Amino acid sequence: MATDINAYWDEFMEAVAEADQPRRAFEVLQRITEETVGTKLFTAMTYDASAGLARRTYSGNETAYPTGGFKPMSIGIWSETVIEKQRPYVSNTIEQIAEVFSDWPLIQSLGCESGCNIPVVIAGDVVGTLNLLDVKGHYTPERMALAMQLRPFAAIAFMAADKAAARDAAHAA
Repeated sequence: MATDINAYWDEFMEAVAEADQPRRAFEVLQRITEETVGTKLFTAMTYDASAGLARRTYSGNETAYPTGGFKPMSIGIWSETVIEKQRPYVSNTIEQIAEVFSDWPLIQSLGCESGCNIPVVIAGDVVGTLNLLDVKGHYTPERMALAMQLRPFAAIAFMAADKAAARDAAHAA
C-alpha cells in the first residue's frame, strides 16, 4: 500500500484537464484511493443541503450503484456528522452500517462490511462525499488519516464536475 498521496498530483491533474468530466477525475481518484487507503467500492455523491437532496456523481460499480438521479438525504447521525459537523463517518462492521444505511444487504453482498464517508467542503459547505467500502474493520485510524488526504483531490474533482455541468448546460441552451 502506497502512503505518499502527493506523488499522484501530476497524473491526477492530467486527468482533470481532460474534457470527460467528472468521470476521468474520479476514475483516477478511485485508483489513488485503491492504491493508498484501499477500497473495494468507491463512489462520490454531491449534496444540496438546502434542498435536502443527494446525487451519485461517480460509481466504481454502476451495476450496484448507478450514477445520476436525485434522492432525499438521509437525516440522523450520518447527516449530523458528515453534513452538519463536516466530519468523516466511519462504520467498521456491517451492524454499524445497517444502523444508518438501508442498503446494507447490498453492501454486504458485495463483500463489504466497513465503510467511510469523507465530506468534501468548499467555501464552508459540504459539496460532496467520497464513499468507501471494504472488508470488516478496514478503516483504521491510520487508513483514515490517509483517506483525509484525498480531500484536495476530491474538491478539484467536484469542481471539475460543476464546470462540465455548466459547459453541458450552455451547449444545450
